[in-house]
Amino acid sequence: MFKKFTNGCVTIVNRWLPDPFLFAIILTIVTFVGSMVGTGLGPFELVEAWGNSKGFWGLLSFSMQMALVLVLGSAMASAPACKRALGAIASCAKNKRSAIVITTFVSTICCWLNWGFGLIAAALLAKEIAKRVRDVDYPLLIASAYSGFVIWHAGLSGSIPLQMGAEGGTKILDVVYFAPTSETIFHPCNLGMVLVILLFMPFVNYAMHPDAEHTITVNPEVLVEEEERTYTVDTPAEKLEHSRILWAITMALGLVYIVRYFILKGFNLDLNIVNMIFMFIGLLLHGNLRKYVDAIGDAASGAAGILLQFPWYAGIMGLMVATNPETGVSLASIIANFFTNISNNVTFPVLTFLSAGIINFFVPSGGGQWAVQAPIVMPAATEMAIDYGRSAMAIAWGDQWTNMIQPFWALPALGVAGLKARDIMGYLVIVTIFTGIVACGGFLIWGMFF
Repeated sequence: MFKKFTNGCVTIVNRWLPDPFLFAIILTIVTFVGSMVGTGLGPFELVEAWGNSKGFWGLLSFSMQMALVLVLGSAMASAPACKRALGAIASCAKNKRSAIVITTFVSTICCWLNWGFGLIAAALLAKEIAKRVRDVDYPLLIASAYSGFVIWHAGLSGSIPLQMGAEGGTKILDVVYFAPTSETIFHPCNLGMVLVILLFMPFVNYAMHPDAEHTITVNPEVLVEEEERTYTVDTPAEKLEHSRILWAITMALGLVYIVRYFILKGFNLDLNIVNMIFMFIGLLLHGNLRKYVDAIGDAASGAAGILLQFPWYAGIMGLMVATNPETGVSLASIIANFFTNISNNVTFPVLTFLSAGIINFFVPSGGGQWAVQAPIVMPAATEMAIDYGRSAMAIAWGDQWTNMIQPFWALPALGVAGLKARDIMGYLVIVTIFTGIVACGGFLIWGMFF
């Protein structure tokens, strides 16, 4: 029965899911019509909200941060030391079950540490495993590699908890809100939900493995590796590029800053320091400035989808928050207020999580999600005397939850794997259902006992 349901999801997605960029355009049209009907704004007013500096171009700074998370994480994952580690892990996979379980487990841990690193490292691990276990279903293996991304916003690179924990907090509607990472990322309930997913999702994924007749094995051409670059060090310029002295000075500069940061500010992470850490870990692992520059160049292509689609999702965000000046109503407020108005101090985070999951279809960005929903959720949390950390994490979990069936963030992993979004999304419907149940239960416990 379970596999029949899974096969049905796979069939429907393969038939109906368009390319992610077309998906963004379709969502733009749906949001435009929904905003016009829900807010009473005219088409020209909504076109302005979509295309202005607060709409289409409203996430340029955040887009750069997100692109760097992906590129720096990818460059680190491509270092020979990381690849050797992935090869050693892949050698532990002896059959289909261990292939899926190991891939999911490692992906979840890596995405908790850093989502950009996790996305690429898990895809690379899946390819290494596919070389060794040739009868594993390749689309399910890549779906398992991507499934760990479902906990990224509950981890060390989660943009919402990092903004809440930043020095001075974060300002929303002229009010400053602050919650240290001990009340968000490292809260026992958040860690508990992550642990449940880490331990059980690998076996949920394996339960979906199709029978031999329906198994799609990897195309051998996908597994062909590019030859490692060779370098000549003859000219003064080339000697400078490969200089160990310059590399050591660069490493020392970054190390001093990072150590000093934690001495002065404690263990409060934000996106900038996370990117700084992973840049210098990447430099350390590559051991050479020229090699690191080339690794960044190779990794940058994975950010193409972000660069193309982020403005469109920023435009969707502009439509979602476009407000009728007479009524003060926006489409985002209609959705969020509906869930807020039917909740109490126990159910509020659960319903916030569900509403965030819906809004994430239209704004698949942690920063964009925060911009849309925080002005409604955080003031409501103040009125209902609900911890800011719990409220913020409800938005964060909703944002990461429906990423499983929103193809935007799967693009880098799919690029590594040589697959299309429709190849894996059917399996990820099951992951979405499972993690949704875990999150709802976790937030109810958080509300009742903490």
